[in-house]
Amino acid sequence: MTVRPILQWPDRRLRTAAAPVEAVTDEVRRIWQDMIDTMDAMPGVGLGAQQIGVMLRLAVVDTSEARDTRIRLANPKVIDASAIMNVHEEASPCLPGVSARVSRPRGVRVRYLDESGAEVERDFVGLDATSVQHQIDHLDGKLYIDRLGKVKRDMLLRRARKLNG
Repeated sequence: MTVRPILQWPDRRLRTAAAPVEAVTDEVRRIWQDMIDTMDAMPGVGLGAQQIGVMLRLAVVDTSEARDTRIRLANPKVIDASAIMNVHEEASPCLPGVSARVSRPRGVRVRYLDESGAEVERDFVGLDATSVQHQIDHLDGKLYIDRLGKVKRDMLLRRARKLNG
C-alpha cells in the first residue's frame, strides 16, 4: 500500500482527539494497511491514525520480532488496568530524536473493533500493553511526554526543537 508522512510536533492535530469509527469498512482497512506500512518503515511497534493525519480512532500494534502479529484496533478503550506498573523507554516519530522512560500499567484489558468489525475484549501485557496504551493516548490527543513531569517534558521538547530545527 502506502507509507504516509508522519505529522511532526507541534502539529495541532496531534493534540486533537480523534473521531470514533462508525463501522469497519474497506476504507478503514486501507487506512490500517497504510498505517502498518508506515509503522514498518519507521520502524516502530505501533501507530495511531492521527500520526498520519487521519482523525479517526484507529491504531495498529506489532511488537513481535518477526513483524508478523499485526493487531488492528478501531475505537480502542482500556476497560481494566493492572495495579502493577512497568517502565518502558518510549518514543514517537512525531518527536524524532528524543525518548523517555514512562510508567504505565503492566497489563490492560482493551475493548475495540477488529478488522472484521467484531467487538473484541483482549488482554495485553508487557510491551503490547505499553504500545496499545501509547496509541490510545495518541487517539485522545496526548503524547507520551504528557506523562512526564514538567521539567523532564520541557527538557525533551527543547532537545527535540534543537534536533529538528
